[in-house]
Amino acid sequence: MRTLTASELLNTLADQATSHGLQQKLGLFCRPQLLYVDELGYLSYDARHADLLFEVVSRRYLQRSILVTTNKPFAEWNEVFPNATSVVTLVDRLVHRCELVAIDGDSYRLKESKEEARRRAQLRAARRKR
Repeated sequence: MRTLTASELLNTLADQATSHGLQQKLGLFCRPQLLYVDELGYLSYDARHADLLFEVVSRRYLQRSILVTTNKPFAEWNEVFPNATSVVTLVDRLVHRCELVAIDGDSYRLKESKEEARRRAQLRAARRKR
């Protein structure tokens, strides 16, 4: 299994100056049995980044698993990859024979932050009573 953020994946691929370097990095991301790409949708990317993600997905298509977490429904991926022509095909390959899991709930970070704020408030209140 290989885990990385969408930014790490796409910027690593985009930073390759030569075709050989790009092929090596693509191989690195296509080898693992499971590629876990986190945080797709939090940032916008250009058409080149969309093409690079499409290349990874295409190479893994029907051969190896990809787990993608995103905060955007597929209908909004044109905002993540504006001006990219490969978005429809990219989504098509990702959803073919996939399992979609929609998680509707509070952020665990927000929950922890609220609990910590509540704990600090209780500590301050206890100090004032002394």
